[in-house]
Amino acid sequence: MTSAQHTLPVGLTATVTVPASSANLGPGFDTLGLALGLYDDVTVETTDGGLEIIVDGEGAGEVPTDERHLVAVALRRTLQHLGTSAPGLKLHCVNRIPQSRGLGSSAAAAVAGIAAAAALAADADFPRALTAAEMVQLASEFEGHPDNASASVLGGAVVAWTVPAAPVPDSAGYRDQSLGHGQAPSGPTRYDARRVDVHPDIRAYALVPDVQSSTSVTRGLLPRLVPHADAAFNASRAALMVLALTAHPELLLDATEDRLHQRYRAASMKASFELVEQLRAGGVAAAISGAGPTVLALTPQPLPAHLSEAAVAAGFTVHELAIADGVSRS
Repeated sequence: MTSAQHTLPVGLTATVTVPASSANLGPGFDTLGLALGLYDDVTVETTDGGLEIIVDGEGAGEVPTDERHLVAVALRRTLQHLGTSAPGLKLHCVNRIPQSRGLGSSAAAAVAGIAAAAALAADADFPRALTAAEMVQLASEFEGHPDNASASVLGGAVVAWTVPAAPVPDSAGYRDQSLGHGQAPSGPTRYDARRVDVHPDIRAYALVPDVQSSTSVTRGLLPRLVPHADAAFNASRAALMVLALTAHPELLLDATEDRLHQRYRAASMKASFELVEQLRAGGVAAAISGAGPTVLALTPQPLPAHLSEAAVAAGFTVHELAIADGVSRS
């Protein structure tokens, strides 16, 4: 990351629009993601000093409006990465992505800040442009995994992966079984992703409950080790999911099967898992969206009315959402 050497002029303004995302899609834990047509808008203006943040919509009155705000943190970190800074910032966030529901709201905030910084730098004729790969890297560093972040950057469906830092000898005798005795991680973790275009017949439905879920809590429910048979099963289904998303939507029901993470979280979001089972019994491919509790349904046909009505009766709001493109400047 480059230290700031330039200062942006006062009065620059940029607005960016960033989509929601669903991660995992059943079997692709921390690997598969999908951009969804539910958007946050962020307008940023450079000022002569200080930080002002206005939040409307989802999270208003709940998220911090000071230096801790994720959009502001990501924006300033990206300006530093580009080798510039702003004397002050005014942010107006219009949030439509539900918070803590498994639709990538925190990833979207990070991506919005990064894209806004890139837009301001471009308006200042700054010689250093930000690539999509850099945006994926910077946003994923906030998340610790690239599935949601890369979907919001690239749009469509994504296959994402992480390249851990390379081990190097440590004279202090660092011990970690994942690295080997006498080794320590060196350099940054690399996050990467590639977009795959989704078959035009596939419809996406987000079934969103009123309750929230914490990703850190639900990750804590996962076991450190899983049976080899379950790992092999998920590898096959994740590969099948790419085929189903791109060319064979009729395979979605089989492709969204999972043995790696969902069942371990079932007790923490009982209503969501009951809805997943009800949808799947009705022939609709369904899975927990990210860490939940939103349920994602993917189908080449409209969601049957009786299943939609059952979801509403169980306290879920049903959204049919387009497969979205990535972050854009409005």
